[in-house]
Amino acid sequence: MTNNGKYVLGISCFYHDSAAVLIKNGQLVAAAQEERFTRKKHDESFPSNAIKFCLSYEGITINDISYIGFYDKPLLKFERIVESFIKSWPQDYKMFIRAMPIWLKDKLWVKNKIKKELNYKGPIYFSEHHMSHAASAFFVSPFRESAILTVDGVGEWATTSLGRGRDNNIQLLKQIDYPDSLGLFYSLFTYYLGFKPNSGEYKVMGLAPYGKPRYAEALKKIIKIYDDGSFRLDRRFFKSFYSIGNVKKLENLFKVKKRNPTEPLENFHKDLAVSLQVVTNEIMVRLANFAKMETKLENLCLSGGVALNCVANSEILKRCGFKNIYIQPAAGDAGGALGAALYVWNQVLGNKRDFEMTHVFWGPSYSNDEIGNFLKTKAVEYELLSDEDIIKRTAKLIANQNVVGWFNGRMEWGPRALGNRSILADPRNKENWQRVNLKIKFRESFRPFAPSVLREDSSSYFDLNDSSYMLFIADVKSDQIPAVTHVDKTARIQTVNHELSPEYYNLIKEFKSITGCPILINTSFNIRGEPIVCSPEDAFNTFIKTDMDYLVLENFILDKKKIAVKYPFIKPNISHDAD
Repeated sequence: MTNNGKYVLGISCFYHDSAAVLIKNGQLVAAAQEERFTRKKHDESFPSNAIKFCLSYEGITINDISYIGFYDKPLLKFERIVESFIKSWPQDYKMFIRAMPIWLKDKLWVKNKIKKELNYKGPIYFSEHHMSHAASAFFVSPFRESAILTVDGVGEWATTSLGRGRDNNIQLLKQIDYPDSLGLFYSLFTYYLGFKPNSGEYKVMGLAPYGKPRYAEALKKIIKIYDDGSFRLDRRFFKSFYSIGNVKKLENLFKVKKRNPTEPLENFHKDLAVSLQVVTNEIMVRLANFAKMETKLENLCLSGGVALNCVANSEILKRCGFKNIYIQPAAGDAGGALGAALYVWNQVLGNKRDFEMTHVFWGPSYSNDEIGNFLKTKAVEYELLSDEDIIKRTAKLIANQNVVGWFNGRMEWGPRALGNRSILADPRNKENWQRVNLKIKFRESFRPFAPSVLREDSSSYFDLNDSSYMLFIADVKSDQIPAVTHVDKTARIQTVNHELSPEYYNLIKEFKSITGCPILINTSFNIRGEPIVCSPEDAFNTFIKTDMDYLVLENFILDKKKIAVKYPFIKPNISHDAD
């Protein structure tokens, strides 16, 4: 069967991180998460805005869409949820009463919802959740053949799957079913430690290096690990993931109450965090080793929310003997939209693969004319510089210890800002770690920052040559970059090359010519609790609410001290020179 149409729209929604993706003749042309438009972090609603962007970027309407792919099978998921509630009845009846109206209104009738919202009359395909994860990684990878490992909270029933991809076909060979779930196990402890599940897991990962793994063996009594990486959760603790009774059992086991998010982090919390990470590492390494043994392949594709755990990814890289590992940058549920579209194009329709994802820049961009018109509405002072001068000025400002909001090109796909919607600072100044954390990001002081490094210089500073998407950590070789060196002497690095990120590359290179350092602090352009900025207005609003010194919007540059005249509530940082 071959496709006569050109466009496939992929959709994921209704749980967290809803998104839309547009494929043209097998090539990705646009992708975005709904949260970037609604400004609601991890927005789960139907991705109307993301779909509108995808269609408008390509200059088409819904009538040009030949097929739509949805990232899971709602009826199977509903079956699992009802069965789980029956098993945990009556303790979870309140949750059941809250959940059913949402299911009966929207989640169960996805096909009707899509047709109604979009006025779409064409075919809709539903891919199983873990097939969507697998497709989102393998079909955009550089591999013709690969082992595939997907690990997350839960899809329909599967929480972990092992598969093999060859050309335009994926076979899922084995799976672990709910309630045995590494993702939900990690999320429960995330909640117990005082962070938000499905959001704060990376905080637990960042907290881990401050502790000692005193509780690893205790955790292994809760989650039994087998040689092949499969695992089973102690049903006394995990009769249901919907119940607060799970937390009560943890409190009884550890003799420590659940941490309130506003309470200080004690040694117990740090020790539990690293113990959780150690157990997660062990499971992921065993799963990957089993995948290699079963498939006899040298390539591995990782996907699912747990594949965003860069510490576990690095353990697989070091210990499992795969020649190549590929992780799609939006590995969580947002990436399911990409997987659903590619599943339809490659596997259902049988089209050959001819696309490889080599960068993350698939979102909206804004021209200098659009930005100029926006700035005129704000009546603020700005400068408009040439391409060369904006690079030189920005690099010099950062070298002089200014923190800069950098807005350039198309918005990133996935949870990481990789040089197009970033906050940038000098990594040589350790004070920038706390300044950016506390006065700009308004986030916990223990959180580390990622370094963006010129790819050709990476091996001089880190024990890793290539990590384009910030999905691996590396040991830091130099003591000259303390603001991006975590307490365990590692960093979650991004390697930058000119071909894929020319403006960002040139900025770092100019910074190197001034300072001798080919690295910048790169953190996402947002504040705590908000999504990464999408539009010039988002960037401007974030800029005026924080202690950033300068804002670069394409070729425009704004000075906080001068804007403070217009916005007197701003307290500009006057400790840094403008030149």
